[in-house]
Amino acid sequence: MIELKVNRKLSLHVEQELLTNLAEEGRIHFPNEFGGFLIGHYSDNLEILFVEDYLNPKVYQSSPVLFEREMDGMTEEFNIYYKNKKQYFIGEWHTHPNGTSHYSQTDLKTMIEIKKCSTVNILNPILMIISVDQEKLLEYSFYLLDNDRLKRYE
Repeated sequence: MIELKVNRKLSLHVEQELLTNLAEEGRIHFPNEFGGFLIGHYSDNLEILFVEDYLNPKVYQSSPVLFEREMDGMTEEFNIYYKNKKQYFIGEWHTHPNGTSHYSQTDLKTMIEIKKCSTVNILNPILMIISVDQEKLLEYSFYLLDNDRLKRYE
């Protein structure tokens, strides 16, 4: 398990297998960007965020420099996770093919829109960006939206 911290109050836990699977999703769609939804839950004391799974969107557009997903058909998928595992939407992920894992202004804007969305009900969504090439994972970064700024987990 990988443990990352964005501040003293919130740790992020994610299994290496999940990172490997997300990188493979990115490689399958290479050279276009690809991404989806992160699923998980918080510890009872809200000090640990467990990133446990992901969902791919059913409707999306992508190119080597763009990924836009739609929510069409996803509500039922989220409900199944919550009903069966008490897991829920905690943020998003996408790839930057042959790029860095640093976020763009478009990424920041998207995360702020997620926070403001009345149907999402999450104040601090996370963002994972994965840099991939045709053969492998190059790097990855996790970010937490806090006060409309993305703070990187270390």
